[in-house]
Amino acid sequence: MILRYATNLKLAKDLYAASKRKLTGNPYTKQLFTQDFKLSERAMKLAGVIELIASGLFATSVLHKNISRLGSLVTFSVLSVAVYKRLEAGHGKVGAQHALDLLGLAALSLIDTFSKK
Repeated sequence: MILRYATNLKLAKDLYAASKRKLTGNPYTKQLFTQDFKLSERAMKLAGVIELIASGLFATSVLHKNISRLGSLVTFSVLSVAVYKRLEAGHGKVGAQHALDLLGLAALSLIDTFSKK
């Protein structure tokens, strides 16, 4: 259980950092979305908002395990698209590795909420 909280805080920190880059309009992130992923700036902001919501859910997941489950599901929704777009843009597994790592942590967090402790 303590390990889940540490995992959730790591997820919250990383998702917050990613959302901040998207919501503040980081030039590199904007170029990545518009040129490589062929998505609009509006889609970039939407991804940032979803990541911010997931970050908030993971940060408050100490209150109840259902919040952690919801955070995992929201993370799956946004990061699965991120992995797909990275692979589609030709960045390969190396380009998608950070998103894959976060997806793995979210999956571990979700699985841990179903343990009978």
